[in-house]
Amino acid sequence: MSDDDNTGPRLLSGGNPQIPKGEGDGPVQDYIRAMPGWKHQIGRRLDELVGEAVPEVRKAVKWNQPFYGSGDEGYFLSFRCYTRYVQVQFLKGTSLDPMPPKASKHPEVRYLDIHQDEDVDMAQLRSWIAQASSLPGEKM
Repeated sequence: MSDDDNTGPRLLSGGNPQIPKGEGDGPVQDYIRAMPGWKHQIGRRLDELVGEAVPEVRKAVKWNQPFYGSGDEGYFLSFRCYTRYVQVQFLKGTSLDPMPPKASKHPEVRYLDIHQDEDVDMAQLRSWIAQASSLPGEKM
């Protein structure tokens, strides 16, 4: 194999890494390492925030994005790369107070889009993560 071979994950539209599905921290870290450019730091910080809020968090990669769950109750959060932002998906977002800003076609889901160089309200994000982790999760 030469040094010219590209053996890293393929980037899908918007720069979302194509990572094989898998359970545990390993596939999630593979996803985060493959996040392009400035999005990589967002992914690392999101992973840290979830780990701080939910020390026993359960992680997986499904549908080319990381998912986070608590206990056996399903998943409460995921995120993925788009061209101009990283989108955080709160699977029971309509139950959060206040609700994250962006609606979804799925009745309970709400989104937070994080753009490059955006000043994110970290206290609010931590609150949403903590609230979301205490709700019954979505089975996947």
